[in-house]
Formats: sequence, C-alpha cells, structure tokens
Amino acid sequence: MWRRFAHLSLSISRTKLQSFEPTVLKLINTFSSDSGSDGVASSRKPFITFVLGGPGSGKGTQCERIASTFGFAHLSAGELLREEMSSHSENGELIRNVIKEGKIVPSAITISLIKKAIDSATSDKILIDGFPRSEENRMAFEKIIGVEPDLVIFFECPEEEMVKRILGRNQGRIDDNMETIRKRLKIFEDLNMPVVEHYSSKGKVHKITATGTVDEIFERVRQVFASLRWQVTVIIA
Repeated sequence: MWRRFAHLSLSISRTKLQSFEPTVLKLINTFSSDSGSDGVASSRKPFITFVLGGPGSGKGTQCERIASTFGFAHLSAGELLREEMSSHSENGELIRNVIKEGKIVPSAITISLIKKAIDSATSDKILIDGFPRSEENRMAFEKIIGVEPDLVIFFECPEEEMVKRILGRNQGRIDDNMETIRKRLKIFEDLNMPVVEHYSSKGKVHKITATGTVDEIFERVRQVFASLRWQVTVIIA
C-alpha cells in the first residue's frame, strides 16, 4: 500500500546491492535523500506520528503548525469522520449518532477513512490527529495498516481548561455541549490513556504541557520535532 518510487543517492554499487540475499534489502534513509543517479526503484513506508490528547487540548491547532513547519500531511480523524457524516454515505448516519453520544466510532470505519487519506497523501510524513482513541482502535490499526507509529505526541491539559476551550470555540459542532463534553472526557480517560501508556512503555511518547498561549505550546512541540532525524524505511527490490 505504501508504493512510492524515488531515486536514491547511495555510495553502494549496483553489483554490491545485487549481492545481498534475500533480494529485498532494507535500508534506513533520510527524507533528504530523495534523488540520485543510480535509477534503483524503491518503496517507502511513511513516518507516522499519532497526536493524542483530550477534547479541547489544542492538538488540532498544533497539528496545523507542525504540518506547515515540518512538511507533514495532517490527517484529522475527527474531520474525516465529519466529512463522511456530511457526505450522506451509508455510514454517515451511524457516525452522526455515535458522535452525538460522545462515543467512539467503530474502528473499521475510521481506519478505512485514514487508510484512504494516507494513500492519497503527498508527503511521506503523516500526522494522525485524534486516533487511536482506544486499545481496540490501536490494535485494529496495527493489524489492518500493518505498522506501528514512529512517534506519539500526547498533549497534557487540565480537564477544566479543556472544557473552557470547547465551550469557547463556538464551532456549532453537535458534540460541543456540556453533557457530551463530560462524556467525552470520561471516555478519553478510560479508553485513550491505556493507548498512551502502551506506547510510553515502548519509548514512543513525547508529552507536551498544553497550557499557555498557542505560541508557547508550539515552542515545546517544535523542540521535539526539530530534534528528530527524519527517517523512512526504504526497500530496494
């Protein structure tokens, strides 16, 4: 599914490449090595970042800045679901009812939308905003997509601050009311935190204090991304 072809700048001769067995050679290459002169075709697995945080933690705003600053494709699980809901597809009404109750949309539906968005993305660096929201989501993603995230960003924000932000944004969303907000926060605590704990145990989580101005929060985020060496797995056939 990750088929994208690019030239590689490698100081290894074609003869040496052909001497490796099995015939598929896995290399680690940076995003800057997008061009070369040896004409070897390759497929690339995107660098995937999950961005997690409670409703109102500001992750969507920060994702927009990460995308524009570091060249990521920003995929918002919530936006993908809302677009599907408004498209009047057969899943639209189901999604509407689930979101209205503050519950989690079935994994198969959300992952199918995410997979489609990844396949059509123009960047090899992918931000998946607001997903997975449960351990079941996580396991389904890893099984269906076949990969784990390379990085997980978790925005830590006090509950009352999240409530204040949601009520103040006035976007007219069906889930932006006090009753549903409280349900969403409870669901987040019960279901999303085990996902954070799972990836924390694997050393993939960077926690960001999500209080202060947008600029102050982004400076904390920027330091994390600026310290990373962007890498993708390159497979040469």
